[in-house]
Amino acid sequence: MDVDFADPPWPRHQSGWDLPVRLFHWAVVLLIAFSWWSAEQRQLDWHRYSGYAVLALILFRVAWGFAGGATARFSSFVRGPSAVMRYVGQDMFSRARPAVIGHNPIGGWSVLAMLMAMLAQTMLGMVAVDVDGIESGPLSGWVSFETGRLASRLHGVVFNILLGLVALHVAAILFYLLYKRANLAGAMWFGGGRGAPAGLGRAAILLLICSGAVWALVTYGG
Repeated sequence: MDVDFADPPWPRHQSGWDLPVRLFHWAVVLLIAFSWWSAEQRQLDWHRYSGYAVLALILFRVAWGFAGGATARFSSFVRGPSAVMRYVGQDMFSRARPAVIGHNPIGGWSVLAMLMAMLAQTMLGMVAVDVDGIESGPLSGWVSFETGRLASRLHGVVFNILLGLVALHVAAILFYLLYKRANLAGAMWFGGGRGAPAGLGRAAILLLICSGAVWALVTYGG
């Protein structure tokens, strides 16, 4: 197969995903896997810590969607229905290299869907109540026992929805790799293109703010 792992799906002179977006992506991949493992092993303290980290990263990505580089901003990849339909009708099944830098119109909405699913997952975990009331989320005092139990059940439902979104995401990556000969995974790993501004200082400040907000919520919110 004539695809270089490090080869970006767009011309190298154009900017790809910046470093904060790529670090966010792979950190979330690892944390979601760890959250699943810790829940399965009943390592609930670690499960909570992992959830806090995911929430901080989601808040960061939302903020970075407004303050980040060109391809990180929601305005660059969240398009209306007409753009989505035009992409499906004209570009989706073309074997030409993608003309869109970063996420295509469908990918943009998939990003939003996964962000919303992960946000819902973490917030439900915050107020979830275990069946015996012992292993409960840090904000479970905000809700009644019945509401907390409902949040616990929905926590599992949303995780299954998130798994479905991840499966679609992987399927799209494989479609691009095998059909379009465009290595999105490689571009998310290496960045692709040239000259994409990293903005690492700004990203670090935003991440600290988001992490501090989650810490304050967990520490003082209950």
